[in-house]
Amino acid sequence: MWQPTPEFVESTNIHRFSVWVGEKYGIDVTAYNDLWQWSVDHLEDFWAAVWEYYELPGTFTQALDSHQMPGAKWFTGAELNLAEYVVTRGADDDLAIITTGEQGDRAELTWAQLRRQVANFAHNLRALGVRPEDVVVGYLPNVAETIVAALGTMSVGAIWSGVGQDYAPAAAIDRFAQLEPKVLVAADGHWFATKERDQREAVAALRAGLPTVEHVVGVTRLGKGLDDTVPFEQMVAGDHAYEPLQVPSEHPLWVMFSSGTTGLPKGIVHSHGGVLPVQTSLLSLNWDLRSTDRFMWYTSPSWVMWNCLVGALTAGGAIVCYDGAPMAPTAAACWDVVSRCGVTVFGTSPGFLGASQDQGIHPSADFDLSALRITGVTGSPCPDHAFRYVRDEVGDIPLFSMSGGTDIAAAFAMGSPNVPVWSGELPVRGLGLKVEAWDDEGKPVVNQVGELVCVEPLPSMPIRFWNDPDGAKYRKAYFEHYEGGVWRHGDWIKITDRGSVLVLGRSDSTLNRHGVRMGSGDIYSAVESMPEVAEALVIGAEEADGDYWMPLFVVLNSGSELTNELASAIKQRVREKASPRHVPDEIIEVAGIPHTRTGKKLEVPIKRMIQGAAFEEVVNPDVVDVPEHMAAFREIAEARFRTVQARG
Repeated sequence: MWQPTPEFVESTNIHRFSVWVGEKYGIDVTAYNDLWQWSVDHLEDFWAAVWEYYELPGTFTQALDSHQMPGAKWFTGAELNLAEYVVTRGADDDLAIITTGEQGDRAELTWAQLRRQVANFAHNLRALGVRPEDVVVGYLPNVAETIVAALGTMSVGAIWSGVGQDYAPAAAIDRFAQLEPKVLVAADGHWFATKERDQREAVAALRAGLPTVEHVVGVTRLGKGLDDTVPFEQMVAGDHAYEPLQVPSEHPLWVMFSSGTTGLPKGIVHSHGGVLPVQTSLLSLNWDLRSTDRFMWYTSPSWVMWNCLVGALTAGGAIVCYDGAPMAPTAAACWDVVSRCGVTVFGTSPGFLGASQDQGIHPSADFDLSALRITGVTGSPCPDHAFRYVRDEVGDIPLFSMSGGTDIAAAFAMGSPNVPVWSGELPVRGLGLKVEAWDDEGKPVVNQVGELVCVEPLPSMPIRFWNDPDGAKYRKAYFEHYEGGVWRHGDWIKITDRGSVLVLGRSDSTLNRHGVRMGSGDIYSAVESMPEVAEALVIGAEEADGDYWMPLFVVLNSGSELTNELASAIKQRVREKASPRHVPDEIIEVAGIPHTRTGKKLEVPIKRMIQGAAFEEVVNPDVVDVPEHMAAFREIAEARFRTVQARG
């Protein structure tokens, strides 16, 4: 789909880094696969090289103390603050953040203004009594105020955690209440899908559900304001000195959340010294970000890509925060933002590219995309037609498909500006990430489907889960599937003999729609509390033609009937109580939900059957509590798979 010229390769950040590494260590690693192999064979040397080359703050005595997973310690002795490194990167008068939305509004912060606001926010947090390792949470849209609040929190050694306002209050409380936050930062609302979304009642519900909150900082986005809050304008007022707290490498930075497939979402804790080198490597070397770039990824504060948006500031250029829906009223809206903000690196989802194609949008003809030099997608596997659409309708620029996760605040596989792009493939594995595909016996395979594993530690692996004092939940989540302590991520992948990666979907039951992950538990909590619904099962299946099908199967109580009115009510319930982005495509009535004999819903086997796997390959009939229920789902899955095949 795209081939870099020799001249282009020589202009890239990764080429300059490779030459520097070669001179320092007496090796030739200008070819990406050679650099990758060296980086995973010599982990300590590679990450020490990233630290030295990018002049990351703090001096460490040891890059890595052991290769044990979990438990490896990185950059022992270093003291630093990620926020300090971020806010000192750009020149005073250059743009740092552009905030825009569906209404065409635009606000700008220069680097000097960003530094001043972060310094003042940090000072005023201390005045509110916030101390190191206290928690500050945000219920906010994707705007500059959210970036400032997060960086100010990190600056004082406190811990940040945020979700977007598309989360219902109950879902936000499930996450935040675990953290016992001291301060809540919230907005009065936002615009989404051409409508004003007044969130004052949602914020009130959130406050009521977070009894540990001592102060609320109010961000006014709709001109309505929030009662009994410290105005954001007051938090960033003044001319206070910037005094970032220097913390050990392992000091907690933020908490992001798992999807909550079963039980409450798990709080994933990352560190200053773990995230900074990994995101610097990803964004500078693989994404080729420079001080002249304007980086935009369509995201929300609920998603790890928002954290990467913050990390993109390390390049010293500008980021674009878009507050709104990507297709409001059509996909042209997002391409318009790319055009009018002069975006040079634009990230989105495969679904957005598919919608752009279906709606007959011709981005390079309809908009001025002369500044755009790289596009990216993540959130789900990217089909062939999306690659061809970018090549034919966007321009002769690379489309980098990326796959990683909240879990590592980074990516396992992605593109690189010195490697060709092949349709449907992620061109390379991440530097310093020893990613392999393993079969059921724990043996690495090439050109075969296997589980994505990382067999060596990575600095940005979580330092712990929240409220997991003995680490049992953390180990169970990633390290107990195979013997020997390797990270098993939950993706089906295929690694080709040229080193590229094909991601074939989740091997677990996480709902991953438009790049925003949510656990099925949030859906069940919303739906199964309805008087008409006895039980439900939801599946999110990536299909062969690039579509994503998310049906909700329901067992109704006696006397209830699945009318159009009830189906609409169920969808509205999901929208209000869980997430508007995870409203099911269809509501399907079934006689019963199949479980294991220990009571676990058989989500993963049903998903795999919908994707075309044979019944015998995905489930042992002996473990099913009611085989007749599973047989009914088998018929539904086979019918759906035939439909997708016929659709082409």
